[in-house]
Amino acid sequence: MNKQTVLITGANKGIGFETARQLARAGYHIFLGARDKTNGDKAVEQLKAEGFADVELLLIDVADEQSVQQAHTNLAKRIDHLDVLINNAGIPGAFPQPATTVSDDTMKQVFEVNFFGVIRTVRNFIDLLKKAENPRIVNVTSDLGSLTYHNDPDWEYYHFKSAAYGPSKTALNAYTVALAFELKDQVKVNMVNPGYTNTEFNGNQGPKPVEDGAAPIVEYAMIDKDGPTGKYISDNGETPW
Repeated sequence: MNKQTVLITGANKGIGFETARQLARAGYHIFLGARDKTNGDKAVEQLKAEGFADVELLLIDVADEQSVQQAHTNLAKRIDHLDVLINNAGIPGAFPQPATTVSDDTMKQVFEVNFFGVIRTVRNFIDLLKKAENPRIVNVTSDLGSLTYHNDPDWEYYHFKSAAYGPSKTALNAYTVALAFELKDQVKVNMVNPGYTNTEFNGNQGPKPVEDGAAPIVEYAMIDKDGPTGKYISDNGETPW
């Protein structure tokens, strides 16, 4: 396969789908990750109807180790290396999430996807990434994971505190720092915050168009060998930790 290859988890809708569209437009071969075949097939068909032929569905549920392992097996039958992994799959969890009453189930469900899901996906696909000439990992995070912002009364979202979703992204950021350090001479690893984007994820309340939310993810998916690693990025530059 001559084209650059990218696997995007949770890509059948929202920011993941728009990221797939933009990277397909840039000439990438897309492995569109989805946990549901019907929804995944619809997303692939839509992109193909828009003229993007190099799009394939890869069934993957990041919350299920067996599913991730099977996805790796299936992808390894198609390609001998993976150029880009975008860990986009995520869930907000049931709201509200007050710190004193949030349930164990909500905490476990959110962390299972947003945190452990990334770890198991990286663990399973790192072998294919290491075989690429310039491998990149983009972990999709949130500014709600920034402890600096959460302690700044002047931040526009200062009063929005979530005991499950925000901390799951804070934990993801910390894991990504460790991952970037371990892979510093092998794989570019960055966190990208798409911002408060208008998608189903937040009930279409976000003011930012999905095209703009996906743009920084696409930018960091396409960095060259001299690109940054270990960064926490938004469309307006680096996000404070």
